[in-house]
Amino acid sequence: MGRVSIVFYEDKNFQGRCYESDSDCSDFHAYLSRCNSVQVKSGAWVVYERPNYTGYQYVLTRGEYPEYQCWMGLNDRLSSCKMIHFVSHGTQYKMQLYEKADFGGQAVEATEDCASLLEKFRWREVNSCKVVDGWWVFYEHPNYHGRQYFLEKGEYRKPGDWGAVGAAVQSFRRFTE
Repeated sequence: MGRVSIVFYEDKNFQGRCYESDSDCSDFHAYLSRCNSVQVKSGAWVVYERPNYTGYQYVLTRGEYPEYQCWMGLNDRLSSCKMIHFVSHGTQYKMQLYEKADFGGQAVEATEDCASLLEKFRWREVNSCKVVDGWWVFYEHPNYHGRQYFLEKGEYRKPGDWGAVGAAVQSFRRFTE
């Protein structure tokens, strides 16, 4: 497949100083004062607003993002990135969602995308989940809008475990690159 890489640019339309990465980077903000465009040359990435994989997060796949609104960015700040280690062969997408923290309250199983948690499950929020298989992206608002949270196989006992401040998950989809 070749080298996996992503390039961050200070200015729109791939102009100005740039920083290229081919692996996880906990803080590239020292190289760039802002980020207004990104080229994902290969692979898939989770990019974060703040150092050490914190703050707003965005899932980016191969392609060009000439300005931060193209990746649903809320500002021109990115400071860290993680490569998604994606192997699709034999993946059976499945997760268990729970109404309350620590896997409490009502539970439902998901194997497909969900554009509206309220319409599909009659739930207002998710407070914990177990990703049994596959990769998922949670969204703050219905129809895959708002803040994004990338989840891979594992247990998430509270919204903070997937990076959320509150329990705002109104839609989710499978990440299939």
